[in-house]
Amino acid sequence: MNIRPLLVVTSLLLSVLIGWVISRQGHANSASGPKRILIGLSMDTLKEARWQADRDFFTQKATELGAEVLVQSANSDDTRQMQDVQALISRKVDVLVIIPHNGAAMAKAVELAHEAGIPVIAYDRIIQNSEPDLYITFDNVKVGEIQAQYLVDHLPTPGRGRIVRIYGAKTDNNALLLKQGQDNVLTPLIAAGAIQVIHEDWASNWDPQNAKKIMNAAITEQGSAVDGILVSNDGTAGGVIQALKEEGLAGKILVTGQDADLVACQRIAAGLQTMTVYKPVKALAEKAAELAVQLAQGRPLIARDSVNNGKVDVPTVLLEVTAVTRDNLDTTVIAEGFHRREDVYPSR
Repeated sequence: MNIRPLLVVTSLLLSVLIGWVISRQGHANSASGPKRILIGLSMDTLKEARWQADRDFFTQKATELGAEVLVQSANSDDTRQMQDVQALISRKVDVLVIIPHNGAAMAKAVELAHEAGIPVIAYDRIIQNSEPDLYITFDNVKVGEIQAQYLVDHLPTPGRGRIVRIYGAKTDNNALLLKQGQDNVLTPLIAAGAIQVIHEDWASNWDPQNAKKIMNAAITEQGSAVDGILVSNDGTAGGVIQALKEEGLAGKILVTGQDADLVACQRIAAGLQTMTVYKPVKALAEKAAELAVQLAQGRPLIARDSVNNGKVDVPTVLLEVTAVTRDNLDTTVIAEGFHRREDVYPSR
């Protein structure tokens, strides 16, 4: 039985209309009435608070829409994630949502799902060299630009200084997009000699301990003469700040991040981390759940952007992001209910 969606793309003023016609042949509807939609959610990890929030918001919204969600977490292991996908396919899910640990490794997962007639949504991280039916994420190039521009503007001497750059996991395409956005801002300044990158490295698996080791190495090589540290997410920023604490430098050097994790917002309130980028995870998760249900039902979807994954231009839904500092914690993450004020300021 072939139930893979037929994708039709029509361009109009940057809008891409994706229409899926899915013949369920008793799969979605039977003589006894509509079948409950089953969504498979294959996650890279649940180690970080951010991903726990994604899971909870996604599951809650899908449940409200009458769907059931089967969640698998791979603990940042490619082999395990492939096994998770195969298990979800065997459960005959109606749609598969994948947050890949390794975007390249999950290309096979898309192929297997499509062979089983199951559409695939890549969630927050693109799946490369494959044909996922939809990609939903934040504009990660923009996130990188926001991080770098904030750093440049807030160095002790704005626009000039010695910086350390700590990237994310090379296996995560988002880390490459973040670097691309950072480079958009930094490259001309580096070429002009205004910005010096005195140390840089990739933190494998986005592991805070790996980021701490990179920062320790930077301090060993360069000493404390660092004006700013461009860190790609809040988890790795935590490792960097731990290294700075050991040297008596915490709160004295600008440190960036992203995700607006609670511990990062607490660090910002305490003056230990300078900024983060708030990506409204609730909006992302809820929108993804809505799109997953629509896709499973064969209803037409609209995506206004596309991202090339090395094989095709994947229809893409992008959500907006916001820089967060001590000055706007109350009007961003707290006002929108992402964190409670008493949690961000526990001592107040």
